[in-house]
Amino acid sequence: MAGLIGAENRFGRDFNHPDADMQGNITALYDICCVVGSITSICFTESSLQWRFPLAFQAVFAICLILQVIGLPESPRWLVQHEKYEEARQTIAAIADKTDDDPDVNRTLLDIRSGLEEEQKDRPFSIKELFSWGEVQNLRRLLITISIQLAQQFSGSNMINYYAPVIFQGSMGLDRNTSLIVGGCSQITYLIGSCIPVFLMDRYGRRTLLMACSAGLSFCFVMVSILLSLESTGSAYGATAFIVLFQLIIGVGWLPVPWFYPTEINTTRVRARMQAITSGWNWMAVFAVVKITPIAFKNIGWKTFIIFAVLSACFLLMVYCFYPETKGIELEDILLLFVKGGVTGGVLSSKGGRTVMLHQHAQEMQLDVKVGGVREEVEDAEA
Repeated sequence: MAGLIGAENRFGRDFNHPDADMQGNITALYDICCVVGSITSICFTESSLQWRFPLAFQAVFAICLILQVIGLPESPRWLVQHEKYEEARQTIAAIADKTDDDPDVNRTLLDIRSGLEEEQKDRPFSIKELFSWGEVQNLRRLLITISIQLAQQFSGSNMINYYAPVIFQGSMGLDRNTSLIVGGCSQITYLIGSCIPVFLMDRYGRRTLLMACSAGLSFCFVMVSILLSLESTGSAYGATAFIVLFQLIIGVGWLPVPWFYPTEINTTRVRARMQAITSGWNWMAVFAVVKITPIAFKNIGWKTFIIFAVLSACFLLMVYCFYPETKGIELEDILLLFVKGGVTGGVLSSKGGRTVMLHQHAQEMQLDVKVGGVREEVEDAEA
């Protein structure tokens, strides 16, 4: 499971739609499948089926995955990295649905090659690079990679996903059956929310969705805290409604973005390692939240929601100040993401946090001038 989680986001990003304006929308589809699995699991709450069926049913998807992977090629960047240029050309052409000698295919291939050559610079990889500042600013990328995973979990997402029925029963005063039903409804709302970014991700960008969702999550938990402090049946019902609204909002931004954003800000040289790090930190944060939540509700009750409301407000500021917009840029442009430097890496000084433009790397390398002779160059390299 750890291997799948670490590999699928990078692999999926490399095989994403060639149209940069659709990449985020398509990537958001991944999380819909995750929520469908979550909803399926809560439908079995009685007898041994509640644990037997979810365990056995996973085998169906594992078999489907095996059959699907058999016919998949390696990613274009991996092929170029291992000097399999003609295979890379064919894969790029297949993804873009174009012929092998199409100028766009040539430009993409040359862009990938020049980007990898620039990253390598005749030196082997060292783990110290992950903690270096320097020109590429890998440490900044590492901190963003870790912080976005911590923010996703400490926004309160899995506090609700894991303990919704318990919270509804203990804090809202609902009976057991009603709590289970409302918990199921909140998961369905979560599913609806996860469908929304498919249409919004590449229209408004990653930063906008994260900041808007942070504001919405903070507002929901503030309202839950206020209503529960009134200690009345009506206010408890109102608090329940805001929990359901919370699930809708978090599905729009903080559910999908943290899983693919690290692949969009890290260069090819460190992307695989950064993806492994992001998965590890995410699950450590899940463990922490799941362990802390029962203790918090036992000791401070509804005031637990205030803590998460404040954290969500802080995450809004964090995204605004330090997270660059990656909507519409290609993986080869990532190398230039923080070249403006400064405390925020140029995020605050750039309109909308956009520190790099689409095809900026290709323009700086003057690839359009070289596209005409790219096939001869590739053939010479393979010879």
